[in-house]
Amino acid sequence: MVREQLQARGISDPAVLQAMSIVPRHLFVQEALRVQAYEDTPLPIGYGQTISQPYIVALMSQLLEVEQGMRVLEIGTGSGYQAAVLASMGCTVFTVERMRELYQNTAVLLQQLGLRGIYMQRRDGTLGMPEAAPFDRIIVTAGGPEIPNPCSTAGNRWHTAHSRR
Repeated sequence: MVREQLQARGISDPAVLQAMSIVPRHLFVQEALRVQAYEDTPLPIGYGQTISQPYIVALMSQLLEVEQGMRVLEIGTGSGYQAAVLASMGCTVFTVERMRELYQNTAVLLQQLGLRGIYMQRRDGTLGMPEAAPFDRIIVTAGGPEIPNPCSTAGNRWHTAHSRR
């Protein structure tokens, strides 16, 4: 996946490539679809939602231009895969999921994987997570009526990356 889908399409950040090679994507999809987990396609994760294709996760991670130790706000936890990739890159990830079932499933999976540096909340992500601000970066991985206000980053340089699930 890393060579054929990511590097061949311009993903060059070594931290992104490393994280994408070690995070077990197949665990973030429904069991019946695990044989397709590394294909270049989004896959359903239940409840009308999908996990983004590997290239989109890598592209959004690269566009964030994160450095180890940065605090990232993710709106739309979904399967948890994007948060796992960012945490594997050395970020502290604060992630918000509005759907109860996805939140519960993802919280269990992330705990089972022993991933550290990921803090989940179940809530509407429109307002972000102001009590945990400031953030160095904000990534919006779910559709919604508004993007969180960047002023919660307290003047730090920030980037947003968007995806439709």
